[in-house]
Amino acid sequence: MSADALLSRLDGVKRTGAGRWLAKCPGHEDKSPSLSVRELDDGRILLHDFAGCDVEHVLGTIGLTFNSLFPERPIEYGKPERRPFLPSDVFEVVRGEVGVIAIVAADLHKSRAVSEADYQRVFVAAQRLNDIAMAAYGK
Repeated sequence: MSADALLSRLDGVKRTGAGRWLAKCPGHEDKSPSLSVRELDDGRILLHDFAGCDVEHVLGTIGLTFNSLFPERPIEYGKPERRPFLPSDVFEVVRGEVGVIAIVAADLHKSRAVSEADYQRVFVAAQRLNDIAMAAYGK
Protein backbone atom coordinates (compact mmCIF):
# COMPACT_ATOMS: atom_id res chain seq x y z
CA MET A 1 0.00 0.00 0.00
CA SER A 2 1.22 3.50 -0.74
CA ALA A 3 1.34 6.31 1.80
CA ASP A 4 -1.31 8.15 -0.25
CA ALA A 5 -3.71 5.21 0.12
CA LEU A 6 -3.11 5.14 3.88
CA LEU A 7 -3.49 8.91 4.23
CA SER A 8 -6.81 8.79 2.39
CA ARG A 9 -8.19 6.81 5.35
CA LEU A 10 -7.09 9.39 7.91
CA ASP A 11 -8.50 12.79 8.96
CA GLY A 12 -6.69 16.07 9.53
CA VAL A 13 -3.69 15.15 7.39
CA LYS A 14 -0.94 17.78 7.23
CA ARG A 15 2.29 17.43 5.25
CA THR A 16 5.33 18.17 7.44
CA GLY A 17 8.09 17.42 4.94
CA ALA A 18 9.11 15.15 2.10
CA GLY A 19 7.46 11.79 2.77
CA ARG A 20 6.22 12.93 6.22
CA TRP A 21 2.75 13.76 7.55
CA LEU A 22 0.81 14.26 10.75
CA ALA A 23 -2.82 13.15 11.03
CA LYS A 24 -5.53 12.68 13.65
CA CYS A 25 -5.18 9.20 15.13
CA PRO A 26 -8.23 7.05 14.36
CA GLY A 27 -7.50 4.96 17.47
CA HIS A 28 -8.69 7.61 19.95
CA GLU A 29 -10.48 10.96 20.20
CA ASP A 30 -7.86 13.23 18.68
CA LYS A 31 -8.45 16.97 18.69
CA SER A 32 -5.07 17.75 17.08
CA PRO A 33 -2.92 15.48 14.93
CA SER A 34 -0.84 13.05 16.98
CA LEU A 35 -0.21 10.31 14.41
CA SER A 36 3.09 10.59 12.56
CA VAL A 37 3.28 8.94 9.13
CA ARG A 38 6.52 8.55 7.23
CA GLU A 39 7.14 6.89 3.86
CA LEU A 40 10.68 5.57 3.37
CA ASP A 41 12.51 5.54 0.03
CA ASP A 42 11.88 1.80 -0.37
CA GLY A 43 8.10 2.23 0.04
CA ARG A 44 7.79 1.10 3.66
CA ILE A 45 5.54 3.19 5.88
CA LEU A 46 6.31 4.04 9.51
CA LEU A 47 3.59 5.05 11.97
CA HIS A 48 3.89 6.49 15.48
CA ASP A 49 1.12 7.90 17.66
CA PHE A 50 2.48 10.44 20.14
CA ALA A 51 -0.65 9.94 22.29
CA GLY A 52 0.31 6.29 22.87
CA CYS A 53 -1.87 4.12 20.59
CA ASP A 54 0.03 1.11 19.32
CA VAL A 55 0.39 0.65 15.58
CA GLU A 56 -1.69 -2.54 15.50
CA HIS A 57 -4.64 -0.72 17.12
CA VAL A 58 -4.34 2.25 14.73
CA LEU A 59 -4.24 -0.04 11.68
CA GLY A 60 -7.10 -2.22 12.91
CA THR A 61 -9.30 0.85 13.40
CA ILE A 62 -9.00 1.71 9.70
CA GLY A 63 -9.20 -1.92 8.51
CA LEU A 64 -5.53 -2.53 7.77
CA THR A 65 -2.79 -4.88 8.98
CA PHE A 66 0.98 -4.61 9.37
CA ASN A 67 1.37 -5.99 5.82
CA SER A 68 -0.26 -2.79 4.57
CA LEU A 69 2.85 -0.87 5.67
CA PHE A 70 5.10 -2.68 3.22
CA PRO A 71 5.19 -2.36 -0.58
CA GLU A 72 3.86 -5.26 -2.57
CA ARG A 73 6.54 -7.58 -3.86
CA PRO A 74 6.41 -8.59 -7.50
CA ILE A 75 5.44 -12.19 -8.14
CA GLU A 76 8.36 -14.28 -9.32
CA TYR A 77 7.48 -16.97 -11.81
CA GLY A 78 9.76 -19.99 -11.64
CA LYS A 79 13.41 -20.07 -10.80
CA PRO A 80 15.76 -17.77 -12.65
CA GLU A 81 18.06 -19.54 -15.07
CA ARG A 82 21.23 -20.59 -13.29
CA ARG A 83 24.38 -19.72 -15.16
CA PRO A 84 27.32 -20.27 -12.82
CA PHE A 85 29.97 -19.30 -15.39
CA LEU A 86 30.27 -16.52 -17.90
CA PRO A 87 30.37 -17.84 -21.49
CA SER A 88 33.61 -15.93 -22.07
CA ASP A 89 35.25 -17.75 -19.13
CA VAL A 90 34.13 -21.13 -20.47
CA PHE A 91 35.46 -20.23 -23.92
CA GLU A 92 38.88 -19.40 -22.45
CA VAL A 93 39.06 -22.82 -20.75
CA VAL A 94 38.01 -24.59 -23.96
CA ARG A 95 40.54 -22.60 -25.98
CA GLY A 96 43.34 -23.59 -23.59
CA GLU A 97 42.43 -27.27 -23.66
CA VAL A 98 42.17 -27.33 -27.46
CA GLY A 99 45.58 -25.63 -27.57
CA VAL A 100 47.12 -28.43 -25.49
CA ILE A 101 45.64 -31.06 -27.80
CA ALA A 102 46.83 -29.16 -30.91
CA ILE A 103 50.43 -28.94 -29.64
CA VAL A 104 50.60 -32.64 -28.86
CA ALA A 105 48.92 -33.49 -32.19
CA ALA A 106 51.47 -31.34 -34.05
CA ASP A 107 54.33 -33.17 -32.32
CA LEU A 108 52.81 -36.53 -33.26
CA HIS A 109 52.30 -35.38 -36.86
CA LYS A 110 55.98 -34.45 -37.13
CA SER A 111 56.96 -37.80 -35.59
CA ARG A 112 58.39 -36.13 -32.52
CA ALA A 113 58.51 -38.03 -29.27
CA VAL A 114 55.70 -37.19 -26.86
CA SER A 115 56.47 -37.47 -23.15
CA GLU A 116 54.27 -39.53 -20.88
CA ALA A 117 53.25 -36.30 -19.09
CA ASP A 118 52.16 -34.70 -22.40
CA TYR A 119 50.31 -37.86 -23.37
CA GLN A 120 48.45 -37.89 -20.02
CA ARG A 121 47.74 -34.14 -20.38
CA VAL A 122 45.79 -34.87 -23.60
CA PHE A 123 43.49 -37.15 -21.57
CA VAL A 124 43.04 -34.42 -18.94
CA ALA A 125 42.11 -31.96 -21.71
CA ALA A 126 39.62 -34.43 -23.17
CA GLN A 127 38.06 -34.99 -19.75
CA ARG A 128 37.75 -31.24 -19.12
CA LEU A 129 36.07 -30.71 -22.49
CA ASN A 130 33.70 -33.58 -21.68
CA ASP A 131 32.91 -31.99 -18.29
CA ILE A 132 32.09 -28.70 -20.02
CA ALA A 133 29.74 -30.51 -22.41
CA MET A 134 28.05 -32.29 -19.50
CA ALA A 135 27.54 -29.01 -17.65
CA ALA A 136 26.19 -27.31 -20.77
CA TYR A 137 23.91 -30.08 -22.04
CA GLY A 138 23.32 -32.19 -18.95
CA LYS A 139 24.23 -35.37 -20.80
